Amino acid sequence: MTADPSSRGGAVVTGAGRGLGRQIAALLVERGHHVLVTDIDGAAARASAEELGPRASALALDVRDHAQVVAARDAVVERAGRLDVWVNNAGVLITGPAWEQDEATRRLMLEVNALGTINGTVAAIGAMRATGGHVVNIVSLAGLSAVPGEAVYAASKHAAIGFSLSTIADLRAAGVKDVDISCICPDGIWTPMLHDKLHDPGSALSFSGRLLMPEEVVEAVRRVLDAPRLVTAVPAWRGVVARVGDALPRFSLAAMPLVVAQGRRTQRKLRDRGGPRG
Repeated sequence: MTADPSSRGGAVVTGAGRGLGRQIAALLVERGHHVLVTDIDGAAARASAEELGPRASALALDVRDHAQVVAARDAVVERAGRLDVWVNNAGVLITGPAWEQDEATRRLMLEVNALGTINGTVAAIGAMRATGGHVVNIVSLAGLSAVPGEAVYAASKHAAIGFSLSTIADLRAAGVKDVDISCICPDGIWTPMLHDKLHDPGSALSFSGRLLMPEEVVEAVRRVLDAPRLVTAVPAWRGVVARVGDALPRFSLAAMPLVVAQGRRTQRKLRDRGGPRG
């Protein structure tokens, strides 16, 4: 059921110029929010906002810059009256062993994926403490376990999870009951981020399960907006596997070559046929 637009305030989605972020922005428009579509690519953000209609506007945003993030928050509050939802979706994935990545590459992933999530969450809380609201952080299964070939990426996602859970604990300790934080931890999603990794053996683990369609992750976002949940793995069974692997690291590392091999077989199949099955 589509929400009554008059009952909704503003929402912000980062990294919404294409892919999953754009679809999350569409969900929030459908639910009656005025949505600020942000992306480091301003042209992509504007194109997405135009497609989404009059309840969407656009802003070029580098989530690593706290001042820019605060300005985005203030812009949506000025337009919509309050901030109801902030979705930290912007992310960067560059694969390879950490020792083969230069400092700039490592810093980029840590700053976009971890610092960007921190900046967005802190800015959102600044507006939401007075009116209530919900921060949704799009993380990854890489935030729950070891990911060979994606060590720095995994570190950034572990940081996002740790920050989110610690911050909600701080909010509750401060007596703030009507601001929620939910983390969505999806397996590999068939978006442009993975389209570009079909020939990359370092990203094999992202292909080791059933590739998700963006709509499946959007549905998970819909569910947590209706019923906040601290951590949601998509699919749930992969979250269980990741948690077991995290609890039993020796077992996980021993099994990892088999999982990586499965991912590389999937990459080859996808290259051959040009995409995942239905």
